[in-house]
This record gives sequence, C-alpha cells and structure tokens, in this order.
Amino acid sequence: MAEDDAAAGALASQHSMLQRARAFAEPLLTAQRFDTGEDALAHADGVSAILQGVGASPSLRAAAYLVYASDYLAQPQDVLTRAFGPDAAALAAHTVKLVQVQRNARDTLAHEADAPLDAQQVERIRKMLLAFSRDLRVVLLRLASRLQTLRFYAETKQPCPRTLARESLQIFAPLANRLGIWQIKWELEDLSFRFLMPDTYRSIAKSLDEKRLERERHIEQVRQQLADALRDAGIAAQVQGRPKHLYSIWKKMQGKALSIDKVFDLRALRIIVADVHACYAALSCVHELWQPLPDEFSDYIARPKPNGYQSLHTVVVDAQGRSIEIQIRTQAMHEHAESGVAAHWAYKEAGTKGYAGVQAAGDFESRVAEARKTVLRQLLAWERDLADGAQGEGSAGARGLFDDRIYVFTPGGDIIDLPTGATAVDLAYTLHTNLGHRCRGARVDGAMVPLQTPLQSGQTVDIVSAKEGGPSMDWLNPELGYLQSPRARAKVRAWFNALAQQATIARGREAVEKLLQREGKTAIKLDDLAAQLGFRSADNLFDVVGKDEFSLRTIEQVLRPAEPAPDPDEVIVQKMLRGEPDDRAGEGKGILVVGMDSLLTQLARCCKPAPPDAIGGYVTRGKGVAVHRADCSNFRHMATAHRERVIPVTWGRQATAESAHYAVDICIDAHDRPGLLRDVFDVLAQGKTAVLSMHNQTTRDQLHIVLTLQTSDTGKLGGLLSRVSQISGILRVRRK
Repeated sequence: MAEDDAAAGALASQHSMLQRARAFAEPLLTAQRFDTGEDALAHADGVSAILQGVGASPSLRAAAYLVYASDYLAQPQDVLTRAFGPDAAALAAHTVKLVQVQRNARDTLAHEADAPLDAQQVERIRKMLLAFSRDLRVVLLRLASRLQTLRFYAETKQPCPRTLARESLQIFAPLANRLGIWQIKWELEDLSFRFLMPDTYRSIAKSLDEKRLERERHIEQVRQQLADALRDAGIAAQVQGRPKHLYSIWKKMQGKALSIDKVFDLRALRIIVADVHACYAALSCVHELWQPLPDEFSDYIARPKPNGYQSLHTVVVDAQGRSIEIQIRTQAMHEHAESGVAAHWAYKEAGTKGYAGVQAAGDFESRVAEARKTVLRQLLAWERDLADGAQGEGSAGARGLFDDRIYVFTPGGDIIDLPTGATAVDLAYTLHTNLGHRCRGARVDGAMVPLQTPLQSGQTVDIVSAKEGGPSMDWLNPELGYLQSPRARAKVRAWFNALAQQATIARGREAVEKLLQREGKTAIKLDDLAAQLGFRSADNLFDVVGKDEFSLRTIEQVLRPAEPAPDPDEVIVQKMLRGEPDDRAGEGKGILVVGMDSLLTQLARCCKPAPPDAIGGYVTRGKGVAVHRADCSNFRHMATAHRERVIPVTWGRQATAESAHYAVDICIDAHDRPGLLRDVFDVLAQGKTAVLSMHNQTTRDQLHIVLTLQTSDTGKLGGLLSRVSQISGILRVRRK
C-alpha cells in the first residue's frame, strides 16, 4: 500500500510539473513563430500530445515546453534550473544544441527521396547517435517535434522544404523504426512521401479511395467472421482493422513490382489476445478459416525483430480469392509495437515501484542500466543499418566508415566510442587517465578476460583497478596488443616520461645540494639560486643538472663571484694623471690612443671617422674612448662641456692598411629625374666603391640622398665625389 501511495504521489508530482511547464512557457511562446511559420505554443502542445500518445511520462512532456521556451530566455540554463531543477534544464539545453547540429547538416542530404546516404551523412548520424546516448529522452523529443512539424505543413497545405522531408524519411523514420515506435514511424513516412512525391502519393491515395467502400465492407465482413470463429474456439480476442500506410504500399509495389491490387496489406486485420499460447491458438483458427499463403508467414514471436518487435504475421486468401494480411499479438506486444522502447525514457522518473516497465525492486540501478542499454543497442543497430545500406550501394566513402569504430557499455549503461580492436585498457584511459594507470583487469559481459582481448560492439565492460599504481611498460609494445588508441598510448608514454623526469630531478637536486655543502652555502634558497641562474623554478634547474646539460662550475661561479673589474673611466683618468706613455703608439691595434695601452676604443656613429681624417678621443662613461672626426659638431660640443675627458688619438698602421674598411656617409642633393640613381651607382661602381645602404627623401622636385659607402681611405673619395657632382641634375655632394 505504501509503495502504491508513493507511486501515485510521484505521478501526481509529474503532472504538476507538466502544468507548471506549460504555464511557464505560454507567455514566452504566445505570438512567437518558428522559421517554418508554425505557432510556437501550438507546436509545443502538439509535441506534448504526440509524447502522450506513445506513453511518455508527464515530466518528459513538460520538457517539450521548456525546450522551446529556452529560446526566448536570456540565461535559460540558470532560469530553468531554478524553476524546474538541473535535470530539466540540462535536457532542454542538450536538445537545443542537437537541433542546431541537425539544421547545419540538413542541406547535405541526398537529393532523391530514396537515395542512399553517403559517407559524410552516415558520419554525422554517428555523431548524432553519440549525442543521443548522453540523454536518451532527447531521441523521443526530436522524433515528436519532427512529426509535429510535418503535421503542420500537411494541415496548412504549405509546401514542405524538400531537405526537411528528406531528413524525416531518411533519418527520423528509420530511427523510429529501429526503436519500434510504429505510431511515429508510419506517420513520418507517409507525410514525407506526400511532400517528396506528391503525384505518386495522390495516385495511390486515389486508387485506394476508388474502392474504399467496397474494401471497408469486405474488411468488416471478414473481421466479424474471424471474431465469431475465435469466440467459438474459446479464444478471448480483439479483432481490429489495421490502418493503411501509403508509403509501405508504395515500397511493396516498388520492391516486388506489384500492382496495387496485389499488395496484401490493403486488407489487414490485427488480433490481440491475452498470452503467447493464445497467439498460436488464434493462428491455427485463422488457418482453419482461410487458406494461408505459405511464403507469407513470419513468426516474430519465436524470432523477434532486432528492435524487440513481436507478432505473428500471416497472409490468407478468402473464399473470393482476396488476400488478407493478419497480425496476431498479445496486449504487451501491441503496446511495445506502438510505443517501442519509449517506456525506457522514463527511467529517470522511476520511483520505488518503477515506472513504464522499469522495476526498482532491490537492484533498481542495475535495472535502469539494462533498460538504458536496451535502447542504446537499438540505436547502434540503427546506425549499422544505415552504414550497411550505404555500403550496399557500393559507396567507397561509406565502406569502412563504421568498420573502424566500436561501441561498448559501462556497467552504468553509458555508451563509449572506441576504435576497432580497442581493449579494456583503451576503455579505461578513455574513461579517465588515472583509471587507465590503475587498470589491472576487466570483466566483459560478466566474465574476466585478458587485458589484450579486443572488445566488440554491444559488450558491457567493467574495469578492475588497483587503488594505486601505474601502467606497465609492456603496454607500449605494439606486438603485445594492449593498446590500440593513440591517445591512450600517449597517456602511458607521458606517465613513464614523468617518472623518468622525477628521477632526473632527484639526481640533479642531490648534485646541487652537495655543491652547496662544499661551498658552505646551505642557507641559500634553491628557488632564489635557480632564478639567479635564469631558471623558472628549482626543479627546472635540477632537471638540466640531472641530464648533465648544465655544468656545476657555472653554479660555483655564481656562488664565488669574481673581483669587480675596474671602472674604465677610472683607468683612463689614472693613466692620464700618471702621464704613462704608450711605447707602441701607432702599432698593433687598428686605432691607438696616444700615451695609452690596451684601451677600449670605438668609432663614433655620428661622424663615422676613417683614415686619414683628423680625429679626437672622448672618454665615455663605461664604454671606453669614442673616436670622432675633429670637425664633428658633437665632438666640439662635448669637448667644450667636458674638456677633461678629451684625449689625443691617432690612426695606427693597421688602421691605414689597404685591408681595413670603414663606413662613410655622403649626402647628395639633386633635382629628381628618371635614371638619376642609376647614373650615381654607375660612377660608384666604376670607382670600385661598395654601397652599404641608401636612404632618400623627396621634397617637391628635389631629392636628398644619403649613401653609406665602404672605403679604406677617405682621401680617395675626393675624386669620386667630384665625378658624382658632374652628373646631370646633381646640385651638391658632400661628406656627412
């Protein structure tokens, strides 16, 4: 009694949520229209009604309103979480994302209504399958939404976009078929057929309508005859006329090259009985009543379809020679056939007694996992149907597309996508890196197997792990077959690399600490020492020391700093005060300072002196003596301000040798004309003078050019510059 009360309370709570969801969505959806032109609130109501028709829970119907309402919320995740909880918010968000993915891929579908899918389309469906697997309720929401959209186009008699109709026929209807949701499957097919091939659809519909009254009278006659025969045989049964589906009629006509009169299921009955024994008893009664066609009998009770569908199918011929197709099933089989595995979508709402066929007695979690796997296996089978269909048409791109992937289940029912040949170790690393490191064994469908065992699609794999530990080096040996996934192999390799690095760091730390002990510097902070040596951290220092890539002598030099070098300025001043002569003046170095020995000198960039220019020296701060031309304006200014820093300098013999080269700047002012630069460079080339760089600037019709020439003697430049000045258009040539 308590369990019944709890179940009733849970159901009442779900109905309350449904009412709240519609009330929440109504002001958001009112007056809103989708890109199809359909009223948003009417669409949500239609989806909810379709879900109710296939036995979905009230909470799932409530989600239909929240999915569409979320499009009109600024922060849908936060708002829906506060109002309806995180589960409803996540379901709405996931469905919205999937809708966007499908819209982006829709235009790539085949142009012909019945054309096979190509490789890219099948690959997109594989991704959609994995998206479905994260929350199975999304599948039913998408099927119901698509059916409602097609109904809208049919009711308003608007032209349905062909891409949308093709997607419905090629993807959504086969999905509903695989899941056994016949109510949605048949209607999706018929409506898509109507939009894609309107002439053929109208032709078949007209043929059926022309003989409809005669056929209905005949069906009612044989229905009553069959009901009487079953009653007389003591079999309690419902006998119903089956609806006629135009698309299935057309498919049979196409596949078997039949005329419409030869299609058996134009006249069809369904018998619903109490149990399996009564199914076979009813079959016997049917065959006693009418002549069966032996090639048209199928026992889907003994051998259910892959999606779990069960029924007895037979075709008989009545006294007038007219064929009648008859289905025989139990009430449970009928409910499954109409709603398929839709009941499993309610597993999240199951209470203590369970809901929609998922019972919770004692091992509720395991039963939920099995229900989840039941649905996912149908999704996998649907995927294989599509891939096989593409391969059957000889599509080179589709062939092998799914051969390189497998899908396995975790004990909780999650579906995991792996490469073909993957092992339990690959699975463990896919689930979590740390689980992969600690993997020690695996149970596949309840039986322990070696870790190298290749997994197969549909298997349930339970990883056995240690509390601590790491991978084996054998896992990296491709001949042993432990790993197939490059990603998993990279994680194992990274683990061993990290282990080796730890050993290297420990070895480096030991060497550095011993050095600090020898030098009596144990108080120094290791991170400070590393920073002083240019390393980001002490471990970085230990790593290179441990690899013998960094000498300990360098650390010693930091620990024992050399005596500071004397200030060059101070050296110069002292020598000048002492008046020490330079016995080698004019010898040895390229530029010598008179009376100085081994003095650092540099040519000033401002005037670029070169032999035999008159030069002077200026003692800089920390950069030795700068040598300037005697007529340099900068030199004259500095000499006036700091006379004590000026010293005499002269060119040495090496400085004036033919092998010595100096950079000299010359300035040219000229009237700009075509060919001017060419003429200038011709003169310089004749004088065998190299040009190191050039800068020019044009002001109105005048051109200002600065050339940096290479020379060993500025005295030789005079004649060259004279020839340049004679070029037509040249106004002035001078040394800078």
